[in-house]
Amino acid sequence: MSKVKILWVDDEIDLLKPHLLFLQSKGYDIITASNGYDALDELDKHPDLELVFLDESMPGISGLETLPQIKLRKPTLPVVMITKNEAETVMEEAIGAQISDYLIKPVNPNQILLTIKKIIENKRLIREKTSSGYQREFRNIFMRINSKLNFEEWTQIYKEIVSWELKIDQSRSHNMADILATQKAEANSAFSKFIKQTYQDWFGDWADQRPILSHEVIRHYVLPRLHPDIPTVMVLLDNLRYDQWKVLEPILAEQFTVTEEHTFCSILPTTTQYSRNAIFAGLMPADIEKHFPAYWKNDADEGGKNNFEDKLLEAQLKRLVRRPIKMEYVKITSVRKAKTLADNALNYLDNDLTVIVYNFIDMLSHARTEMEVLKELAGDEKAYRSLTRSWFLHAPLWQALRTMSERPMQLILTTDHGTIRVKRPSKIVGDRETTTNLRYKAGRNLRYEPKDVLAIKQPKAVGLPSPNISSTFVFALEDFYFLYPNNYTKYNNYFRNTFQHGGVSLEEMICPVVILVPK
Repeated sequence: MSKVKILWVDDEIDLLKPHLLFLQSKGYDIITASNGYDALDELDKHPDLELVFLDESMPGISGLETLPQIKLRKPTLPVVMITKNEAETVMEEAIGAQISDYLIKPVNPNQILLTIKKIIENKRLIREKTSSGYQREFRNIFMRINSKLNFEEWTQIYKEIVSWELKIDQSRSHNMADILATQKAEANSAFSKFIKQTYQDWFGDWADQRPILSHEVIRHYVLPRLHPDIPTVMVLLDNLRYDQWKVLEPILAEQFTVTEEHTFCSILPTTTQYSRNAIFAGLMPADIEKHFPAYWKNDADEGGKNNFEDKLLEAQLKRLVRRPIKMEYVKITSVRKAKTLADNALNYLDNDLTVIVYNFIDMLSHARTEMEVLKELAGDEKAYRSLTRSWFLHAPLWQALRTMSERPMQLILTTDHGTIRVKRPSKIVGDRETTTNLRYKAGRNLRYEPKDVLAIKQPKAVGLPSPNISSTFVFALEDFYFLYPNNYTKYNNYFRNTFQHGGVSLEEMICPVVILVPK
């Protein structure tokens, strides 16, 4: 392995010989210069330099004057400014010129060594620390996955896996990423078995043991927090997975403080048509169909399936809130509508409750299936998280939330369901009335691989409408996706590794609900 090459620039370089010898004994290759001009010459001679220590006060051109010349030649080369001058203006000027660190003379060898490790070896040290930490935790997670867990314990497992995913993303430990992906697949396999065994019981004998489900989100997390003097803004980001929330959290932390973080379980199917209508109605889909037939459409029905969310929300508030409240519902489904969001941000704070549904992430997952360029940009979970973060940073939604944070308010951020990258096809046969979703099917006389699915033969027993007397719902487990035998190879290649929702997985079912207040 080649030595790390460092340039040290100081007009009193001869007095620093003990420091140089110490660093050489630690395996570093040290090049020296006594003025800014020589430093720039050495920079040209040694394109493989990895760090510069730069004296701020030198004859000829000063360190502050040399610094922009270094950055002009090598913008990404780390520079550490060393100075006797403790004046705040000098430090601010150096920091503004993008130095990596700032040391006050006299410096000791260990201080220099620590700075080198922090800057040069930081990524390696983080990678090694992350890898060793996950290796220690691997067996603990493995043992828990293979024990009898309830939903709350599965939620904790999923959160831990996501935490390690984000740490490994940052450390770029590719070997550990592969091991974690395998463990996550094992967790999804065990979680799918758990849901297969318990989901139907949640609507029967075990109703008191079930988690908060979609239709209980507003009743449980929103209505108890309504305050007559503090406006509440509920933002529902369609298709937001828990890991995507965790990459948005540091951005929101610039303006907001997270006071509570909760989760709920998306009902099946984990799709907008079912889960989001349930959230706003405060009812399971079968009850929406029964009590609000004009607002519910089954899969085979013509027309939009989520066109009456505002009406369903109004009806829920009327049932559950005893005092009159001023409510506004806003759905963002286009760039044009998104731009008006920031313009109206402060007006929303005149309401007791404003509900904003933002469809970008859902559109992104669907577009990724259709567009080759997006398949490359979001080729895996890490890239999908990165794309979500980049979108949010530049989205009108973030601009609107920053504007709102200037006033007293509370923000409730949530979603309707998540999404999973599908990898394994499962053959299914159905008639023309069968639904088209890749992660669930509803129809008559379905033929499928029983080991790959959770089958519900009495939909109304789990709160689902039954379009026909003999209708069956089947939900893909783990990372399976349904394909018909016709053109099997073509569609297998087309849909493999795309992000889909509707079935049973940790990513689709465990959804965040976060309470935030402005700083």
